[in-house]
Amino acid sequence: MRLNTVIMVILAAYGGMIVACQTKQQTEEIVVSDEMFEGDEHNAVTSLDFMGIYEGVLPCADCEGIQTVIELGVGNSYVKKVTYLGKENSEVIETQGTFSWNDEGNTITLDSEPAPNQYFVGENVLFHLDMDGNRITGDLADKYRLNKK
Repeated sequence: MRLNTVIMVILAAYGGMIVACQTKQQTEEIVVSDEMFEGDEHNAVTSLDFMGIYEGVLPCADCEGIQTVIELGVGNSYVKKVTYLGKENSEVIETQGTFSWNDEGNTITLDSEPAPNQYFVGENVLFHLDMDGNRITGDLADKYRLNKK
């Protein structure tokens, strides 16, 4: 989502920061903590336009693939839609909740999802991580990515 005009930056109580941005049709809030700004570090939360819709087909052990759409939104909210391709009942399963950032500001955890529920945030991409929060390697590594629309 393209942010056209930053309309205000307010220091909030408890040392947090709220950045409100106005687009053509809506106002968005991104809540970040002071820990994400320690030092002169650049990370996904401070440097990337991470909000938006990501989609792709993740590998599946007993189906053709898992069509996955994740929308990251206002107030660290998310909506996740998955469809198991090639299954008899290939209905869309939708969940929603909030996500949180790791201390480095480069990985999100979908708080309401069972593990594996972590994604490394890159430029216009989410990389689905394994049960231990590590990037997946090997022949299928490129298949564990959701691209931003």
